[in-house]
Amino acid sequence: MEFVNVIVDISHEKLDRIFQYRIPEELQGKISTGMQVQVPFGMGNRTIKGYVTGVTDVPDYPVEKIKPVTGLVDGAVPAESELIALAAWMKEFYGSTMNQALKTVLPVKQEVSSRQEKCIVLAIPREEAEQLLKEVLHKNFRAKARLLAGLLDHDGKLSSKEAADLKITSSVIQGMERDGVVRQISRVQYRNPFAGKFEQTGIQRTLTEEQKNAVDGIWDEYAQGIRKTYLLEGVTGSGKTEVYMELISRVIAEGKQAIVLIPEIALTFQTVRRFYERFGDRVSVMHSRLSEGERYDQFLRAKAGEIDVMIGPRSALFTPFSQIGVMIIDEEHEGAYKSETVPRYDAREVAAVRAKKHGASLILGSATPSVETSRRAREGKFGWYRLTSRIGQAILPEVSVVDLREELRDGNRSIFSRRLLSAMDDRLKKRQQTMLFLNRRGLSGFVSCRSCGKSIRCPHCDVTLSLHKDGSLRCHYCGYRIPMPKNCPSCGSPYISGFRAGTQQIEREVHRLFPQARVLRMDYDTTRTRESYEQILSAFGNGQADILVGTQMIVKGHDFPDVTLVGIVAADISLYASDYRAAERTFQLLTQAVGRAGRGSKAGEAVIQTYMPEHYSIQTAAKQDYDAFYEQEILYRELMGYPPVDEMLGIYLSGKDLEKLESCAEQLVEWIRNAHVEGLCLIGPADAALARKNDSYRKVIYMKHEKKIILLKIKKLLEQQIAGTDNWNDIFIQFDYNPLQAY
Repeated sequence: MEFVNVIVDISHEKLDRIFQYRIPEELQGKISTGMQVQVPFGMGNRTIKGYVTGVTDVPDYPVEKIKPVTGLVDGAVPAESELIALAAWMKEFYGSTMNQALKTVLPVKQEVSSRQEKCIVLAIPREEAEQLLKEVLHKNFRAKARLLAGLLDHDGKLSSKEAADLKITSSVIQGMERDGVVRQISRVQYRNPFAGKFEQTGIQRTLTEEQKNAVDGIWDEYAQGIRKTYLLEGVTGSGKTEVYMELISRVIAEGKQAIVLIPEIALTFQTVRRFYERFGDRVSVMHSRLSEGERYDQFLRAKAGEIDVMIGPRSALFTPFSQIGVMIIDEEHEGAYKSETVPRYDAREVAAVRAKKHGASLILGSATPSVETSRRAREGKFGWYRLTSRIGQAILPEVSVVDLREELRDGNRSIFSRRLLSAMDDRLKKRQQTMLFLNRRGLSGFVSCRSCGKSIRCPHCDVTLSLHKDGSLRCHYCGYRIPMPKNCPSCGSPYISGFRAGTQQIEREVHRLFPQARVLRMDYDTTRTRESYEQILSAFGNGQADILVGTQMIVKGHDFPDVTLVGIVAADISLYASDYRAAERTFQLLTQAVGRAGRGSKAGEAVIQTYMPEHYSIQTAAKQDYDAFYEQEILYRELMGYPPVDEMLGIYLSGKDLEKLESCAEQLVEWIRNAHVEGLCLIGPADAALARKNDSYRKVIYMKHEKKIILLKIKKLLEQQIAGTDNWNDIFIQFDYNPLQAY
């Protein structure tokens, strides 16, 4: 006997309840996850529709109390069915409850009032309306004549606003409604946050030879029915967006839809404008600064077939399109594509699953691809196209690396090197713009020597140790701990500490050194309001400032032709992060930052200030040489067994009772060891990076193995063991594949 778990309402906040039904004999083998079924509901057993979230042979209740499924809903293949099946896959793959997965893929309807738009429509044939217009004109009924003429000019329909603009009163409309000439109807007016802000120009730029090769290569395989994942690797300013738009226009011409994922931080007005100019109102945008009503309405518009293209961050992946032709993930290397809440999904993996379901192509674009994506492309598992030149006359900037150790030895204790100060002064005299970038990734808790540039690393995991409040240095993977030294272990210098400069300090120093300069600062504090992000970028783009100071949000996707200097104040901060991806993230950030200079006709320059000029991530970023970086980085990953060479699974535990938490963590380790998996590397349990949060203690365990399927099997084994044990009730557990952040 088989049973189905059914969710009966997916539009409101009733997602926290799943009901179980019995599959009758005549429907055995005909029901699968995501299908829509008819079921008896409530005391009166009224028949309602529901979605199957899972099929099982294990009843949750006594079998005699479980009602049978009434039947299948004929022809029901809405977008929700596919999304629910996707949620079920995410639940199994990433480890979560079905409710958590459902709330991730389906927008829970908030209590927001819908906007109603009143319209006046003709209730008689057009010929009859034209004859009536002649009659009312003859009788000098001017208001009626204006209404009829307006309706005839607008295909028989006028909005209430248009009627008011024609100075037609409600009494005239009501009188003609009583005569059966017109009808008043109401329809939901979806909130469109970008309506009226752009005009569709339809401008289509001529593609370069490299762009054309990428488009034609991908499209030729699409036309042959070949669907796969492609890496579009292009230097900054090489025109990846034009490739995206050309592919989108082709799938739209075939009646298909497109989803474009962009990191929230790079979702600029410039990007949105380009898509709107090409595709008009058939484009919609999702981002965190829309109101709840605006966000929910974009999903409704997609579901109603009113749009063809959805642009947005990670959540746009779950747009309820039913005919997806292409999915694009721009800046695919960004950590923003990895969820830090349960289920801890990777948007690139989920997009691949969804693309396969729809028979769509998946494009991963980046100037600095993730090591994982690059390896798959080099192994032939992904299609691979490269754009090696900038568009037009623009050339890559000249880059100089400044050794801050030398500056310190020469008595310069300023935030700025002499080279950068000279270049800033030169740009101000030439009335050109400068961007100053503070690389704050990894800023929290790192310690390094200002004399030799070295940091203190874990001897077991080869990641930087982090400074904790108790004065100890710890590894966030294995828990290795030593006291904070007073002198550098490498060179004996007393200049060993954390980095304290922030964007405000940099802004103050710029004002002190260049009082005539117009300075804007862009960081978390200055972009808290809904419009502030756009206002700062627009002001800088319009030439209202000479210098823009900011964190990573200023180096993502912006195109300012008058910026000829980029200064990277402390390039190596992210190298000190307690993370095996530290070098990769540093290379990516520096490459993006350098790429902001010289995007117009004027030559660009970048100055990289660092205490570790010899590090390969800084050397290769200065040369914009991804291949050289990859060769060095993959050797390190192979040596240490880090992804993508080996797969990694993080297990995060938390609980109020420390003794019980430690006992459960040891029990997990025992279960893993008892599985006797060959080639498995087990690390921990250890204290989490933040060992206590909100009075809850936290522990971590890491596993590494060359095959992800092995880690999946261990995860399922642990879930089964936990479900069959009573003492886990107060312990919260999360699983995270190839984690991006320390827990």
